[in-house]
Amino acid sequence: MKKYILILLSLLGFKLSAQENLQGRLLTKDGSETIPLIGANVFWLNTQTGTVTDQEGKFTIPYLGPEAKLILSYIGFKSDTLSVQNNKIIIRFLKPSDTESLDEVTIFQRRKAVQKAYFEAQNIININSEELLKAACCNLSESFETNPSIDVNFSDALTGTKQIQMLGLTSPYLLISEENIPMVRGASQAYGLTFTPGTWIESIQITKGTGSVINGFESIAGQINTEIKKPFSSDPLFFNLFSSNMGRREANFHGSLKLNNKWSTGLFIHGNLRNQEMDNNGDSFLDAPLGEQVNILNRWQYTDSKKGWVGFGSIRLMQDEKQVGELGFIPEGDRYENLFWGSQINTNRIDASLKIGYVFPELSYKSFGFQSAYSNHRQEAFYGFRNYDIDHQSFYSNLLYNSIIGNTKNKFKLGFNFSYDRYLEMVDAFYFNRNDISVGSFFEYSYDNLEDFNLVAGIRIDSHNRLGTFVTPRLHLRYLPNETTIFRISGGSGRKAANIFAENQTLFGTNRRINILESGGSIYGLNPEKAWNYGISIRQIFKLFGRGGDITADYYVTNFTDQVVVDWESEGQISFYNLEGLSRANSFQLSIDYNPFELISLRFAYKNYDVKTTYNTGFLQRPLQAQNRFFANFAWETKRKTRGAQWRWDLTYHYLGQQRLVSTIRDPEGSYSPSYGLWNSQITYAFTNKFEVYSGVENLENFRQLNPIIAADDPFGINFDSAQVYAPIFGRMIYIGLRLNL
Repeated sequence: MKKYILILLSLLGFKLSAQENLQGRLLTKDGSETIPLIGANVFWLNTQTGTVTDQEGKFTIPYLGPEAKLILSYIGFKSDTLSVQNNKIIIRFLKPSDTESLDEVTIFQRRKAVQKAYFEAQNIININSEELLKAACCNLSESFETNPSIDVNFSDALTGTKQIQMLGLTSPYLLISEENIPMVRGASQAYGLTFTPGTWIESIQITKGTGSVINGFESIAGQINTEIKKPFSSDPLFFNLFSSNMGRREANFHGSLKLNNKWSTGLFIHGNLRNQEMDNNGDSFLDAPLGEQVNILNRWQYTDSKKGWVGFGSIRLMQDEKQVGELGFIPEGDRYENLFWGSQINTNRIDASLKIGYVFPELSYKSFGFQSAYSNHRQEAFYGFRNYDIDHQSFYSNLLYNSIIGNTKNKFKLGFNFSYDRYLEMVDAFYFNRNDISVGSFFEYSYDNLEDFNLVAGIRIDSHNRLGTFVTPRLHLRYLPNETTIFRISGGSGRKAANIFAENQTLFGTNRRINILESGGSIYGLNPEKAWNYGISIRQIFKLFGRGGDITADYYVTNFTDQVVVDWESEGQISFYNLEGLSRANSFQLSIDYNPFELISLRFAYKNYDVKTTYNTGFLQRPLQAQNRFFANFAWETKRKTRGAQWRWDLTYHYLGQQRLVSTIRDPEGSYSPSYGLWNSQITYAFTNKFEVYSGVENLENFRQLNPIIAADDPFGINFDSAQVYAPIFGRMIYIGLRLNL
């Protein structure tokens, strides 16, 4: 009863008496390099008081006095027991479990490529770079093929672009950030996921539900955050080459240089090219776009651990060009002519960011951080006789302070956000220009009793020149009835301004008439979107035949109180209007992860979506949304030999159930697509831990949607439509590649 009274007092703002804390850091040695141990267990013997180390190997734990013994443990390393006589800072080096001499061993650590959060109140899935190597991961949109939490679909029959969905909702309802700075939004919503090369990514964090209030109010269904490789810890030189039978060729180069103990810099260069015309279905349209991309990133990192400072600065330049349409189309001569239908989408983008953090050396629980980012995204595009140009300039800043209330069981974060967005759009012959300005503040409280319960409660207040002044609350709870059962619940709201053209660029691959049914709102005459998301998750860790696994069941509900409805239901037109009635997205997922043998892992998932919206024609299931999906992944690898040689093989299966199709000239009544399955596989051979080759196949059985373009023989007619895509259109893809670390 006493501890719950203390919790209540802290929630009400009463300052509790300070509790002494023990701080330390766990490290290991790899040759001359010092490596922090991330996620190591630190706990007091014969108690349930414990913690884990952070990204720098640091930990903070309540000090229990000189009679207590501290246990330090990490998989693959020898556990250590310390008799701590005082609460001075501890720095400890752990030794690998199979050797007595650190000078005679090369450290190899095998961690799960996908890790589900155990200690966090939020439902978070961590994906490291090893998981990204299991598929033809050439950019961020292709990074989720082996993860069941994210659904990947083709957006249209022209560009070959893949769009992602989570909890039954498309990416505009997700907050997609890069190192916690909002990234894929506004003008970049359609193609922005293709602008981050897969080899640049260090890790991805997927948060189901509304997530944290710190990064803004736009998250509704979840958050996806990518961490880019850091100059301080990146390989000095890295090369990756990729080629496929679809004419796609890519090259990546990374280089990092440590200038001294505090300064490091990294250069990332990516280029891709596709110049091979392919038309396997014989409709005279390209199955995949022609194009090229050049992407250059320069990062700087400053670290002064003694004084508590860390900083990152980066600048990125990207140029992307796509050409789609009929075979033989030449943009310079055929644009605005009705001989060949064609399209060009040219994008130039610049990004710059600065992040500064300070941790008080004597009080590691107290810190502040500052983030700022600027981007200029300019896209010029035409689709047959239609035009869509957008110039989006964005500035974002975030000031954050972390500390405790009384002791480290009670932590809080508070801060301020400022964002500015300028949109200049030309849609056919019409101009839509606007400036969005938002100022917000937030407070997030977290409590962790270090035993079986923790929570994160956040609230933010924002003042937006178009959305008004509003409050965004969010709550996440985690409870452990026992050490192998994890129970989570979450709830909260989110809002966003619907950028109807940038988010629905597939409409320009049609000749549908655009209708905006204005209702007096401040964004295209429409109101902003608002939704509430609630979720529950139960995870059970088990052992079967002596091997570990877990089973997780998630159920999330998203209810829209305001929404911009995208209505494809009427033949020959697309309408945008405010919701009048119900709109919901209910998502259920059951997943099983199991390791039957040391070097074999199995992953299964079943998902059911109930996504319905009130259209002018009734309360209908969302089109092109499979209600039932099944996922399976088999992964096998050999033990890495002394010289580094190793085989790795992955096999992935995706099953998609029927999808509702809207009314078109081909199908006036509307019907359902056939269900189908897709097999993907990849095999990798590592000659050493520095050099490896890989080969794989996607869509092994060559399943394709036949005649995906409606009225392909009359592309300038009113019935032309390339947006009704429910399956792959270019069939089996075979690829090869190599990776070299120096």
